[in-house]
Amino acid sequence: MQETFAKSNPWEGRDSRVTLRGPKTRLVMSVDLDRCIGCFSCEISCKMQKDLPVGPRLMRVIQIGPYKVKAHGSFQLRTVYMPLNCRHCEPAPCIEVCPTGAMQRREKDGIVFVAQELCIGCKSCIAACPFGAPQLDPRNGKIVKCDYCMDRVDKGLLPACVTKCSMDALRFGNINELSTVSREKHVRMLTADLFDWKTSQI
Repeated sequence: MQETFAKSNPWEGRDSRVTLRGPKTRLVMSVDLDRCIGCFSCEISCKMQKDLPVGPRLMRVIQIGPYKVKAHGSFQLRTVYMPLNCRHCEPAPCIEVCPTGAMQRREKDGIVFVAQELCIGCKSCIAACPFGAPQLDPRNGKIVKCDYCMDRVDKGLLPACVTKCSMDALRFGNINELSTVSREKHVRMLTADLFDWKTSQI
């Protein structure tokens, strides 16, 4: 007779919530579209932090709508705002096509950045990126992109866009922690009729 409990599936239970296994850390940014109100604070703080001229926007807020949705038996107008920055893909197309190795990834946290001294402004990364993250700096003809303000991250600070988000729509941190927060939110939404969740908890 078996006296101890043994999982039949090694990914069952709490371990299954982990998105990235092993000692490696990966930093990511998540966006809560239900919270974003399109105030563009993230765009402004990003341009100020990076001292960017008119043109390149490393953080862009895309407006979707207004469009009609059916709610409570009638149609209402709804607008969604989508903050869009570099996704730091893995594998990253911009790194694969860069002829000089200017596009690089930090091993310790997965941040993709541009080594300005190696960039020749060939725009290969612009053509390869599906999100339009790499952009040309008209002042020097080189590429700039979101690097999660890695100089701030190295000091234990959050990226500039996250610190200025008044609605807490942008969150930054370890992928395992943020994916757990996202899962918990969806569970609260699905069980709203069963439990008395507060609006702030959803």
